[in-house]
Amino acid sequence: MNLKDYIRSIKDYPKKGILFRDITTLIKNEKAFAKCIDEIVERSKKFEFDKIAAIESRGFVFASAVSYLLKKPFILLRKKNKLPSETHSIEFELEYGKATMEIHKDSINENDSVLLIDDLIATGGTAEAAAKLIEISKGNVAGFIFVINLFDLNGCNNLLKNGYKVENLMEFPGH
Repeated sequence: MNLKDYIRSIKDYPKKGILFRDITTLIKNEKAFAKCIDEIVERSKKFEFDKIAAIESRGFVFASAVSYLLKKPFILLRKKNKLPSETHSIEFELEYGKATMEIHKDSINENDSVLLIDDLIATGGTAEAAAKLIEISKGNVAGFIFVINLFDLNGCNNLLKNGYKVENLMEFPGH
């Protein structure tokens, strides 16, 4: 089974000129989704980590299943004002503006090693912000696992240049 066969490409979404890689077609197929989770679990063996964190919102779909299977705590990285308790926050640049991501202050203990999981990496701005949030929380980034890497947008390369370990399950062009 080739997981790439379960990714739908949608032209000009969310705006003209973008070729959106849609994971909903993968997660609605129970065999494809199971294979995807199994592959993430297998790739996770390359990292030493205490906790799993995911970036809102599609990263939650994959990371929660992996967290359950590996019996590791699961940490949410969310958009501003979505977490009810005290948070650390970071503002970062997106291709189409600015955003703020937050984490509960009590999610990570000093020196916890955290594996970050997300559905897709494009330029890497969101992933870099997520790493900084882990570090602000006094944790260490064990690495990243992405379901999809848009290879020509250089997000994985940018993370690697900054010293992070990166794995991805499949690659597509970003345009």
